[in-house]
Amino acid sequence: MGRKSKKKGGSSKGVENSRGKSTKGGRRKHSGPKIAQTYEGIVNLNRDGIGFINVPELEDSIFVQNRRMRGALNGDRVKVAVYSSRRPESGRIEGEVLSVIERSKRPHIGTLIVRGDKAWVMVESRVMPYDVRVDIAKASDLPVFGGLKATDGMKVAVLVSSWPKGTPEPIGTIVDVLGRPGDNDTEMHAILTEFQLPYRFEEAVERAASRIPSKITDKDIAGRKDFRQVLTFTIDPADAKDFDDAISIRKLDGGRYEVGVHIADVTWYVKQGGRIDEEAYNRGTSVYLVDRTIPMLPEKLSNRLCSLRPGEDKLCFSAVFEMDETAKVHRQWFGRTIINSDHRLDYDQAQQIIETGEGPLNEELRLLNDMAVALRKKRFAKGAIDFNRPEMKVIVDEKGRPLDVVQVVEKNSNRLIEEFMLLANRSVAEYVTLRCKAKNPTFVYRVHDNPNPIKLEELRGFAANFGRRLGDTANPKKAAKSLNTLIGEVKNAPEEDAVKMMALRSMARACYTTDNIGHYGLAFDYYTHFTSPIRRYPDMMVHRLLAMYMDGAASQDKEYYEECCLYASQREQLATEAERSSIRYKMVEFLKGREGEVFEGTISGLTTWGIYVEIEPTKIEGMVSIRDVKEDYLVFDAENYRTVGKGTGRVFRLGDRVRVRLLRASLDQRIIDYELIFD
Repeated sequence: MGRKSKKKGGSSKGVENSRGKSTKGGRRKHSGPKIAQTYEGIVNLNRDGIGFINVPELEDSIFVQNRRMRGALNGDRVKVAVYSSRRPESGRIEGEVLSVIERSKRPHIGTLIVRGDKAWVMVESRVMPYDVRVDIAKASDLPVFGGLKATDGMKVAVLVSSWPKGTPEPIGTIVDVLGRPGDNDTEMHAILTEFQLPYRFEEAVERAASRIPSKITDKDIAGRKDFRQVLTFTIDPADAKDFDDAISIRKLDGGRYEVGVHIADVTWYVKQGGRIDEEAYNRGTSVYLVDRTIPMLPEKLSNRLCSLRPGEDKLCFSAVFEMDETAKVHRQWFGRTIINSDHRLDYDQAQQIIETGEGPLNEELRLLNDMAVALRKKRFAKGAIDFNRPEMKVIVDEKGRPLDVVQVVEKNSNRLIEEFMLLANRSVAEYVTLRCKAKNPTFVYRVHDNPNPIKLEELRGFAANFGRRLGDTANPKKAAKSLNTLIGEVKNAPEEDAVKMMALRSMARACYTTDNIGHYGLAFDYYTHFTSPIRRYPDMMVHRLLAMYMDGAASQDKEYYEECCLYASQREQLATEAERSSIRYKMVEFLKGREGEVFEGTISGLTTWGIYVEIEPTKIEGMVSIRDVKEDYLVFDAENYRTVGKGTGRVFRLGDRVRVRLLRASLDQRIIDYELIFD
């Protein structure tokens, strides 16, 4: 069956793995460089079984050859020893795994193979090159969506529990049965399961949602500001089903305007500590796969009660601003409201009205667009950074089959909504931190740390390869100005995407925390997430804290909310990875059957093992394996971030244009392999 079987200590006799290959056991004695220090870290495994151990104390990951992994697998927490010398070809820190401290809780996805009383899961992953032995008897009673069972050929999720010495493959337990391989629902459920994301609500959650009254009562309205007579509308994607934000606008005496940012009052319906709240916390966020949305809240809430649908009274939590035409805020108010949206626009409809000046709301949209442009200019004047890279969208039919891959173009209508949501988020954070009565209030912030100085210097050297200069980065404000200048200079140049990619790598990852450090990328001293409580649990926490502080409550339990922030950040990252994985799957599916075709492309990444290329016009990325190149001997030059052909002298850099041939598109592993064409 052609998969690897790990060499383990014990007998020196050959043992047969699940795919009929024979391998000899026996642990090699260490004869490498002297060990300098030990650490604990998390394993990142590649498809060749080579490990890269991420250690918090170290800037770079630790390289571990597959024969020195000691049975450690992707996501495992391990104890790793570092050698006193580095790998000569790459300069990377090298070491070896001493022991597995904790196995990963993330399941692997694969196909169940049953041969008599023995069974294995053939794992389909770029980070898991081994089969997993399972006890089929323990899986025989597991139900699957659609009523199927764990039988030969089914796609399943398996959790590795151990890798005993002397055995050719790890041992695991089947934890879910997903369906027939190749079926679209099966494959999407497989992605969700791989990232520990649910794909259905339990009956208890649905029952709890069904008991929530649909009718708005006088008690619900009491104490709320009434905006039902104020012009209000939503702007969302054409295929959106949940509308959690709306904008209202009316002219005031004296020439100013009242702009309301109205957000679905989810926490009015979802009580803290209840069954629905518990489920929303566990999920952390809605998940957006290529062909479906996995909501954080049951449909009755997300698509009906809380969705700000036109022509229906809706309960909101609002941020209301008194502004002039330059977008200067003179007064602000926060509180609970009731609205009735007059119009539901999608982004294209709103954009057409902005461009032509014709259609409903043309005066209001023009004014709001002018304000949004002014708000955006102010942000960038303060040091906000524009990292926009082309975003590709897979177009699928009603059965989930990919029809095309197109670029998403951001227009003024998108930016209009974005700027007013940013204004609301920033203003709420400023109000709670600086103006509420509670002393040193605990709050949920969305933060983004300063860029990494070492990576900024790497960017400086990289930009120099294109004759570009990164300016002063001595402090964060100067760095922001220099980054924006560099990004502006490379706009529409061949190296634009490559430079933006390297600049992004110098940035920290945004996250949730109770310790405010500001948001570097947006150039905000205070920032939170207030505007999407239908799809993000942190926004629900923000609504509750804001309401408590407005009612005069003292500062809340910091330790509790910090724990919630950490968990929410982790769930957000998992959801992001799942979304990218679904896009990747559909991109591979889009290319399936086109093996042998030649494409123009751009080099998007360089490593010791390969050259990554994005083909035109779809920007679908795949890899050219260095070891498969026969025309030249290619070597990765880490110091200058380039790959050099020792025979021809040809140099490959990020952003270079190349021609490639599609070798294979593997749906099982979501891998695309290209062949470099030497002209």
